[in-house]
Amino acid sequence: MTILIGLVAGLFFAISAAEPLAARLRLPLAIVLCMMGAGLGLGALAVQQSPAAALMEWELRRVLELRIPSNLFLSVFLPVLIFQAALSLDIRRMLEDSLPIMVMAILAVILATLTVGVALTPFSSIGIYGCLLIGAIISTTDPSAVIDIFRSISAPPRLVRIIQGESLLNDATAIALFSFFLAFVTAGVPNPEPLEVAVQVPLMMFGGLACGWAVARLVVPVMAWMSGWPTAQISMSVAIPFTAFLLAEAIGYSGVIAAFASGLVLNLMGQRRIAPAVWRQITDAWSLMAHWAGALIFLLAALLIPRLLETAVWTDICLIGAAMLAALVSRAAVLWGVLPVLTAAKLSPPIPAPYRVTILWGGLRGAVTLALALAVTEAIAVPAEIKRMAGIVATGYVLSVFLIQGLTLRPLIRGLGLDRLQPIDQALSDQVIAVALQDVREEVSNEVRDRGVDHEIIRSEAKRLGELTQAAVERAEEANKVLDRERIALGLIALAGHERDLVAEGVRDGRIGSELQMRLTQDCARIIEMTRTGGRPGYRAAARISLGDGRRLRLAAFLHRRLRLSGMLAAITAERIEVLIAQRVILEDLHRFVDGRIRRIHGKRVTEILHEILSQRQEKVNALLEGLSLQYPQYAEDVGRRWVRRMALRLEEKEYETLLADSLIVPEVHKTLTERIARDRKALSRRPRLDMGIQKGALLRRLEIFRDMDDAEIKRLSRALHVRHVEPGEVLQAKDGAPAKVFLIGSGAVEVSGKTGDYRLGQGDLFGHISLLARAPRRAEIRALTHGTVFELEEVRFQRLLQRNEPLRTSVLESAARLGVNLEGAFDEVWKSA
Repeated sequence: MTILIGLVAGLFFAISAAEPLAARLRLPLAIVLCMMGAGLGLGALAVQQSPAAALMEWELRRVLELRIPSNLFLSVFLPVLIFQAALSLDIRRMLEDSLPIMVMAILAVILATLTVGVALTPFSSIGIYGCLLIGAIISTTDPSAVIDIFRSISAPPRLVRIIQGESLLNDATAIALFSFFLAFVTAGVPNPEPLEVAVQVPLMMFGGLACGWAVARLVVPVMAWMSGWPTAQISMSVAIPFTAFLLAEAIGYSGVIAAFASGLVLNLMGQRRIAPAVWRQITDAWSLMAHWAGALIFLLAALLIPRLLETAVWTDICLIGAAMLAALVSRAAVLWGVLPVLTAAKLSPPIPAPYRVTILWGGLRGAVTLALALAVTEAIAVPAEIKRMAGIVATGYVLSVFLIQGLTLRPLIRGLGLDRLQPIDQALSDQVIAVALQDVREEVSNEVRDRGVDHEIIRSEAKRLGELTQAAVERAEEANKVLDRERIALGLIALAGHERDLVAEGVRDGRIGSELQMRLTQDCARIIEMTRTGGRPGYRAAARISLGDGRRLRLAAFLHRRLRLSGMLAAITAERIEVLIAQRVILEDLHRFVDGRIRRIHGKRVTEILHEILSQRQEKVNALLEGLSLQYPQYAEDVGRRWVRRMALRLEEKEYETLLADSLIVPEVHKTLTERIARDRKALSRRPRLDMGIQKGALLRRLEIFRDMDDAEIKRLSRALHVRHVEPGEVLQAKDGAPAKVFLIGSGAVEVSGKTGDYRLGQGDLFGHISLLARAPRRAEIRALTHGTVFELEEVRFQRLLQRNEPLRTSVLESAARLGVNLEGAFDEVWKSA
């Protein structure tokens, strides 16, 4: 037992030493760990075969035999890595790139398996199924080195997401293929039928998804209930992936997929239902566990390399070389054959050739490959030649790609020029540094002026800072060659970055709940990314997306209209109103940021344009929020009150902290007060209920022409009106169409395009009534300018309303007179029809 404890301590010493060593050697951490593990394994094998081994204690000899089961990697370490990666994903953005991720993770793995299997067949005697089994073992990639490098060189975030998503799903795909082909080579097990194959593999994956979803869906509410015990919440999160893994494996599904699905569910639900501070603790704890698990996988798997290569011969080099070449060819076929097609169809971001070369060369194989090879060598019913070949090819392949591709990856990055900043980023960096150094120089001067510091020291330091500032200013002046278009893009990127900071500040202050944090942060990330790739149009497109008018909302509206299923629409609308309120406050703060740092960095002209872009965005947010507030006035009022109360609680909390710091209240009193604030804050965390029924009466009361109607008339009119939600660009009235209805604008705005010119109508305005009363075809096209609500009224009901409502008659006559139309005769017809 003492030796085992010492071995565990030694492994953690090796892990801690590997990080500074990798930084010193400028190598990926995985390569350093693999080299350390292989060296330790070689040393253990040498000691085991030496005469001194006979003199050792039995426990020490058992340790030197390195009997590490493959289940330790596949059932303990791998679920930890998969679960933590799922926790750290930007799921909303990942779903947008689901197709290229699926292609890279599933199609690429299948293609690599087939290519490697076919390439090995002429050089071996184990048959096509044995070769395909080896192809499945080495088809999984570990692109962590590429991801780390891409992040360090500010590669496009969407590209990083695709590579990260691939790394999660290709393990599961490779393991599913491995299990499938293992049945073909296992003695005494009948080969699966083609139909069984077509059903079994998808069933394993979807069954794993269901198991992971079910486990996390049951556990997360319990974690939310434990809001007062953060350590209990963290401990329960540790149980989730292993419970999902064991449940799926017991039923016959993919445990790896189950662990991944449970992580996704906790990611989606946890950020909304768990306090932000506790969520950070959970993610930090899992980051540490994943770091240990990943390091131990590489270290322990590399310990087995000498043992797996023990029976290798020189002719096996041909097998390893054929496998390497086939894997590179299959990956290149996806990168240069399939992805360009997806890019042309606008389903994947364009990936420049230097990035594709890096992805190709950085597709390292690692611990999962070694663990699957070890599983084959442990299988009793697998023929000995397949065991030998799987162990040698997989191990030799891993060593080869580490020594050849891994050691040359960073030089390749430098040779492709990917380690240098883009000109636009360099220009922004120079200008920001110049402004920052000017601020530092002024603040230092103000701070030391009356502090009794020796004047000679002040003078020398001021001179040094002045030289640094002057050099930065000169570099910034060189950046003046940057076009205004690029300066605007840089300013918009800075705005989006500050918007993200304001969201984080709002969460810390309690004004923004944890249920909104993920949505607002992801919106900011999208704005930054789309502005980098598309400039000002990209910023505007991303800002439109942040309004929440997407496919999900349209699906919810369809379910509400057609099937009377309003739950999804209620949840989306409730979140939309809260998001819009937060955006309105944040956009007001962004104007001050523009007048501060942005003006100093980019000048007056760019500042004015940024103000204009922000103002346009504010108009859209305010118009949409006004429309939703008119449709759901009580909910909008409840959300606004909730916002104010959250802010008041944070200010109250700060006041009590100040009183405690000044010793004006004792700690016991402070604890009582903060506990009461925590209870109030928890009560406010529950979102108010949204009634999807449009409150027509309240809407009509807000309009001038119906303000004097009594309650009975309002109620009668509400029953007659049909509510229609409109989107920007939607045609409400086609030109030359036959008039049948009258439209009343409850919220939003429309544009009328006719022979007399274009003009706009807004809240409380009527349209469609002139052509209906004049019995003439419609002479104008009317199109919605904004999101809004329009009331439709049938002709007969409109005529009855005209007879009873004097303000409405006056409004109709005035609007017709403005267009040069006399409706007095039409009114006579209305009276006659009565």
